[in-house]
Amino acid sequence: MEVKELVNDGLTIRLSFHFVKDDYADSRKKILNKFRRNAEIRGFRKGMAPMALIERIHGGQALVEAINELISNSLNNYIEEHKLTVIGEPLPVEDAEDKNNFDGGEEFDFTFDIALAPKFEMNLSADDHIPYYNVTLTDAEKEEYKKNIYKQYARLENCDEVKDGDFVVADMVQGDRKVEASYIAMNVLGDEAKALFLGKKAGDEMDVDVVRTFPNEADRAAMLRVKKEELAGLEPVWHLTVKEVKNYVDAVPGKELYDMLFGPDKVHDEAEFDAALTEKMTEEFKQESDYRFMLDAREYLMNKADIKVSEDFLKRWLYQVNEGKFSKEDIDKDFPAFIKDFKWQTVEGRIMSDNKLEVTKEDLNAEARKLARYQFAMYGLNNVPEEHLNGYAANILADDKQGRRIAEKAQENVVLAFVRKTVTIDNKEISSADLRKMNE
Repeated sequence: MEVKELVNDGLTIRLSFHFVKDDYADSRKKILNKFRRNAEIRGFRKGMAPMALIERIHGGQALVEAINELISNSLNNYIEEHKLTVIGEPLPVEDAEDKNNFDGGEEFDFTFDIALAPKFEMNLSADDHIPYYNVTLTDAEKEEYKKNIYKQYARLENCDEVKDGDFVVADMVQGDRKVEASYIAMNVLGDEAKALFLGKKAGDEMDVDVVRTFPNEADRAAMLRVKKEELAGLEPVWHLTVKEVKNYVDAVPGKELYDMLFGPDKVHDEAEFDAALTEKMTEEFKQESDYRFMLDAREYLMNKADIKVSEDFLKRWLYQVNEGKFSKEDIDKDFPAFIKDFKWQTVEGRIMSDNKLEVTKEDLNAEARKLARYQFAMYGLNNVPEEHLNGYAANILADDKQGRRIAEKAQENVVLAFVRKTVTIDNKEISSADLRKMNE
């Protein structure tokens, strides 16, 4: 066997392998013997067929398997002997194998490219500067935030007559069919349909063509409590009786709202409420500030590392490892995002290893709890009991996909925490509008 290094540009190494019969003969013989032991051929007992027959049937396959094994071992030995850290897997050079003759040939030549993991330094100190943006809250922003809280926790209450934006609770009757307490939202109706309801009061009655008034089939089926495919069998005109008129009334300061937002007996009066809302706002903007810091830190660290990789190799590797799931055009389109993520993961891994950082079980649980709390809050559940929060977080970690994302985020948090305490943080004041614009 002869191995030659054809190219080594610091990013990739191109190797050529020349194999002669003595290199693969023993392996091929073992493979043929295995075929013979397992062969069930008519006229011969299992494992007793003549080797000449086995050769004729399986000789080509045995040769390919022996050569593939030789290639794999040769590449692994080369990588280990030269103590290389590689990216992905070695790739055969396109068209290079076409010169080999597997039907009768005894000598074979193969060429492979190996991508080398980037070499770079990542020494951080107080000489490194990364900005951190602190939001300055105005009185107007605080007041607007409070108004939005009142609207967010508004509740439906009865009112005298239908106005734009209200809800009608109505009974619908058609012959023997009756649908009680259907909700009709004015803000989803067209102008002509809305005009039928505006000014109506509880007790008012009218005939309504539901096809014309509620053209959206999904909405109409939900209102009449039938399946969508059953609509065609219904007559369009129904007799409607207004039972209630409701509209949203903003929440008002008081114990009920205080407890709902911050937990029982945490806030007692409007002054404490204002202070708690300011703290809540500050925490929300801190998340945006932390997000901005993450973006700036990643950009700074990647520029400092100045990682060089063979992009052509990575594109070829992505195409091959995905086994045709993506076209080369798809890979070209998504490659800028891939290479940026690849470089960050490389930098992140180096910081972890160089500084012996670890992601602990507590880190994973904290990140899972944060996600759980966020998901509950999306449904207005801001004070979930600890046991429910912990159980939901455990379920998140048990899910392979979500657990992997949590682990990645937890590692990023560990790295960024180390960076923040190691480099110089340049604190800068910024308005909420400017920070949001930066984060878009």
